[in-house]
Amino acid sequence: MRILFLSRRYFPAISGMSVYAENLLAQLVAARHDVTMVSQYRGDPAGTRVYGGGPPPPVPGVRVIGRQSFGEEAFAEPGGADFERDVDDMVDTVLAEHERAPFDVLHAQYGYPNGWAALLAARQIGVPVVVSIQGGDGHWVGSCCETHRLAMVRVLEGADRLLIGCNSFATEVVERLGVARERFTIVPGAVDVHRFHPAAGRRPGDAADPVRLFYHGRVDRRKGVLDFLHALDALRREGIRFAATISGIGPDLEAAQALDAELCLGTRFSGYADYNATPALYREQDVFVSPTYAEGFSNTVLEAMASGMASVSCTAVGVVDCLRHEENGLLSSPGDVSGLTENLRRIIEDSALRRRLAAAALEECRRTYSWEAVGRQIMDLYAELQGSHHKAAIDPELPRSECRFRDAPHLL
Repeated sequence: MRILFLSRRYFPAISGMSVYAENLLAQLVAARHDVTMVSQYRGDPAGTRVYGGGPPPPVPGVRVIGRQSFGEEAFAEPGGADFERDVDDMVDTVLAEHERAPFDVLHAQYGYPNGWAALLAARQIGVPVVVSIQGGDGHWVGSCCETHRLAMVRVLEGADRLLIGCNSFATEVVERLGVARERFTIVPGAVDVHRFHPAAGRRPGDAADPVRLFYHGRVDRRKGVLDFLHALDALRREGIRFAATISGIGPDLEAAQALDAELCLGTRFSGYADYNATPALYREQDVFVSPTYAEGFSNTVLEAMASGMASVSCTAVGVVDCLRHEENGLLSSPGDVSGLTENLRRIIEDSALRRRLAAAALEECRRTYSWEAVGRQIMDLYAELQGSHHKAAIDPELPRSECRFRDAPHLL
């Protein structure tokens, strides 16, 4: 089968979307599909600082085409980011590749702008469209302006298949944008359990003295990184010993560093982490901390589970589907710094609790969240669509309205 995978961002951009794409592409190649990936990337200093920038690297067995998001990079110009320009570029690229060798299915990552681009291309070539709703597109794209609300609704109603990582996330999108629940197919997140595993000779939940607390991912207040620092300050005031590391880059890296300096915490900021280097980072730590406000399905939580770590997180969309309080992790409400502090205190001081939670998480991860199973589920959906003709009649015109994402496009 000839498959076009339209990625919102692929490496060197560090995000859950990159990890998802990396693992899915590997499964498709192993199954001997003919795969082309078109990926947007930021090449400007602002975008590179937030994401990691530059064209995507080669992927074994995949034809890789990088397209710089020049429209998005125009966020400082009058009118702000020109997402429409980037949509047009993606459509033109897909059509040119289809002309070269026809596709059997288009799979877009993110509802807008990529899913919208896939639907616009499908209007002309009739190829069925799969769209993965994976993060901000489900949480807040469409709450920003009428342009993006209409685009998201048309994508959700027009795609031939909609994939989403978990029930809590699907429920949020249904309530927010009014699409029918039966439109979604749940395809859970997954983790490469061969790449992410406990350190040799180390029991799940074992810890150094002091216990090493680890935040890894996008450094963003919406991921709870500032809440984490305030909780660390509360622990320190109680005299509880710990070591803390914040790994990654993102829009609030400088704010987090400034808050850490203000509170005199001495947190280690380890910066950008290449995906190939991240398994070793987990194995050097003891407790994973993810005080996030919302996820599509948390790749980093799964990576921590697979690495034999106990996790402290939140009762957030996209987390509650894989972590359950007192069973395989500790959860507090998003934004509840006192609750987060209490859970960190417990996980640091109670070694039996830490080992029990870590062991339960590791066992569940190995049983449930393998990429082999998830890859088969997605390829079965492709097979159902193969040979069908995309027939959704969408209005290709969108009104242009003011939107906060045009001034701060990293939010989208």
